Amino acid sequence: MHILEIGKGRVQTLDSSQYRMSISPAQKGYSDAQLDDTHHLPRRKFIWQPPLRMKLRARTSHPAPLGTLGFGFWNDPFTLSLGQGGAARRLPNAPNALWFFYGSPPNDMALDPAVPGHGWKAASLRSPPVPAPLLALPALAAVALTYLKPTRRVVMQTALRFIRAEERLLETKLDEWHSYELHWQAGRATFYVDGEQVHTAENPPTGPLGFVTWIDNQYAVASPKGGFRFGTLTTQEDQWLEIEGVTIEPI
Repeated sequence: MHILEIGKGRVQTLDSSQYRMSISPAQKGYSDAQLDDTHHLPRRKFIWQPPLRMKLRARTSHPAPLGTLGFGFWNDPFTLSLGQGGAARRLPNAPNALWFFYGSPPNDMALDPAVPGHGWKAASLRSPPVPAPLLALPALAAVALTYLKPTRRVVMQTALRFIRAEERLLETKLDEWHSYELHWQAGRATFYVDGEQVHTAENPPTGPLGFVTWIDNQYAVASPKGGFRFGTLTTQEDQWLEIEGVTIEPI
């Protein structure tokens, strides 16, 4: 597993199977504490695809940390840090992810119109396969157009139609230990919390994807109203995500 520490982010190994990813108070700039198995690998060499099962236990320092955090699988479409501070630099790609994801306000990832754009979620994102070199220039143009109010809504509605998002808000308290499990099969992904099924996605991505778990102080907006933009949040105290007992195995 690769450790990535950016800004005030730090990763501690508490024992052979337990890790704490933390962010110290940050007045400005991007901070990220991350574990992954994708660093500097081309997407075609990401190793995970169905059928498999992921299990772990997790808790956070706060019931509602500032920024984003999570664990699961993704294709690293533009990296959480947009290539900052030593993160992998790849051409942007359409997002594919299967994970437990949290974003605090002002995060507003309005990918599933039936679910708020922030909060603690079980989520599946599937996009059509588009070669990264073909997507790069249109993606940059689309981002630029979202800064113009007359074109923002049309551009975002068009872009979001290409992403098949299936999300469910979770009632689990982040700052308590809970068991999380994800069963990823061809044509279906099922999410469990403490052994109870909480969400089923009927159109999950097909892979290959990489494993990632992180906490950072970033926010992202992708909505017809807000356009497409990123930023960082000021944090006044330490905040962390702990995970333990990660297993990924075929089913």
